[in-house]
Amino acid sequence: MASRRLALNLAQGLRGRAGGLSVPVRRGLATPHSPALKTQTTTLKNGLTVATQYSPYAQTSTVGMWIDAGSRAETDETNGTAHFLEHLAFKGTSKRTQQQLELEIENMGAHLNAYTSRENTVYFARALNEDVPQCVDILQDILQNSKLEESAIERERDVILRESEEVEKQLEEVVFDHLHATAYQHQPLGRTILGPRENIRDITRTELTNYIKNNYTADRMVLVGAGGVPHEQLVEMADKYFAGLPSKSPESAAYLLSKKKADFIGSDVRIRDDTIPTANIAIAVEGVSWNDPDYFTALVTQAIVGNYDKALGNAPHQGSKLSGIVHKNDLATSYMSFSTSYSDTGLWGIYMVTDNLANIDDLVHFSLREWTRLCSSVTPAEVERAKAQLKASILLSLDGTSAVAEDIGRQIVNTGRRMSPGEIERVIDAITEKDVMEFGNKKIWDQDIAISAVGSIEGLFDYARIRADMSRNF
Repeated sequence: MASRRLALNLAQGLRGRAGGLSVPVRRGLATPHSPALKTQTTTLKNGLTVATQYSPYAQTSTVGMWIDAGSRAETDETNGTAHFLEHLAFKGTSKRTQQQLELEIENMGAHLNAYTSRENTVYFARALNEDVPQCVDILQDILQNSKLEESAIERERDVILRESEEVEKQLEEVVFDHLHATAYQHQPLGRTILGPRENIRDITRTELTNYIKNNYTADRMVLVGAGGVPHEQLVEMADKYFAGLPSKSPESAAYLLSKKKADFIGSDVRIRDDTIPTANIAIAVEGVSWNDPDYFTALVTQAIVGNYDKALGNAPHQGSKLSGIVHKNDLATSYMSFSTSYSDTGLWGIYMVTDNLANIDDLVHFSLREWTRLCSSVTPAEVERAKAQLKASILLSLDGTSAVAEDIGRQIVNTGRRMSPGEIERVIDAITEKDVMEFGNKKIWDQDIAISAVGSIEGLFDYARIRADMSRNF
């Protein structure tokens, strides 16, 4: 609506200036036309993929390595290793001390960072175009030549233990960690990224080097460039620096277990703590994987449920039917619908926070009633609203070279190819209310659920009562 109003105002303004006549808008000489930006990929002899989106007028670039290995590639005994390695990556290599590494990055004015998720580990750098070769050299150095000194391991052990304490204070993180743990019980996907505290205390250099040897292999890595770095130039650098990477991961027990399809288990976990003034509840059904044909339908369906935050000025008018019910009856402080995908499964659900502790059952009931409504009576108007929000969210998230690199790396590591924004837009445009209802009947109606609840949750009904709400006809 806002974009249409903007276009209408612009058109009216032009007609006003031209005495009522429509005039063409001409592009000035200072705005060169560039063709649609494309993602180029090349696979080296050892299996390493190089992927770039070259923008000829960009002054900066982001380069990074996306690795198909995270906490899911660990065992119960080594859980936390991937995250531990991420911390040690910047603590010195056989070529550079920690101080030299930090000075080199600082002198370029570049940014070097990393993160670990359940299925991926990422190391990336942002810099001016002329400094890209130096950044790739640094990336290859920390990936292949990290010293992993005992003194650094001990220092980072304390840092990670403090980080673990901080994470435990963030209720949303705690709820989602428990949601994974109960939905994927005794499976790699159910483990936390940081690992249990006893593991953090016990991880040794041997486990760290074994993780690198078993997982940092060319067939599971994608070197990504976005911005002003030409594809051929990055391929040359990849050939120079990464040709020596092992081409294939050894098929260890941990590797085979990480590639086994995760089984979703209907179950719940509750941590009652009446000193916490709110109830924090996540409920999920089994969602979709990255490659699932219903991936975008799941996102549209999630957008129909929508989000709500009582603190926002537009809280009474946030669009979705559920937000209207929640606001009118003061059932929640906030809620967030989500669709989280992994290589072979996913979680589709809702996360709710409420201080109205006497009406927790009403909040859960109306949320699940909205879910079951999606299976039979979705209107074209709410589907169009959800599609518009989803497209805007995706396109707005691609603002900047780092965001583009993230999109390229995530898609290629998880699906093997990158869908362009235009292609994604066309797929979303084609989704109808019939597709949403088919998705609802397949994934939501009368399906088992996983529940994670923390805080003042005495008013949360038992699992059987909540599970029965998954097949209501009203």
